[in-house]
Amino acid sequence: MIEKTILDYLNDNGIMTYMERPPQPPEEYVLLEKTSSSTKDMITTSTFAIQSYASTLYKASLLNEQVKEIMNRADTLVDVSSSSLNTDYNYTNTAAKQYRYQAVYEITHKE
Repeated sequence: MIEKTILDYLNDNGIMTYMERPPQPPEEYVLLEKTSSSTKDMITTSTFAIQSYASTLYKASLLNEQVKEIMNRADTLVDVSSSSLNTDYNYTNTAAKQYRYQAVYEITHKE
C-alpha cells in the first residue's frame, strides 16, 4: 500500500507524519493524504497532499522544505519509480488558526 510506504519513509527520515490529526498533536507534524490515483497500461500514479503544521508560518515553511527535500528522493524506494512535486503553497487554516504549508506530489509506483 503506497500510503504506508510514504508514511514510513517520511517517519524514517525524521518527519513526524500521520494520516490523521493526532489527539495530542506535537508542535510540528505532517499529515499525509492520498487524494487520487489512476492506473494506465499497468502504471499506477497517486497524488498526495502533504501538509506541514507548525506554531509559526515560518516554521511551517521550513518543515515544508524538509518534506520536499525528502520526497524528492522518494524514487530511491523499491516500490517508487518517480516522485514529482506538482505544487506547494501556504495553506494556513484560518478557521482553526493553524499555520500550515501543503506540498502536492505525484508518485508513480508499483501497486
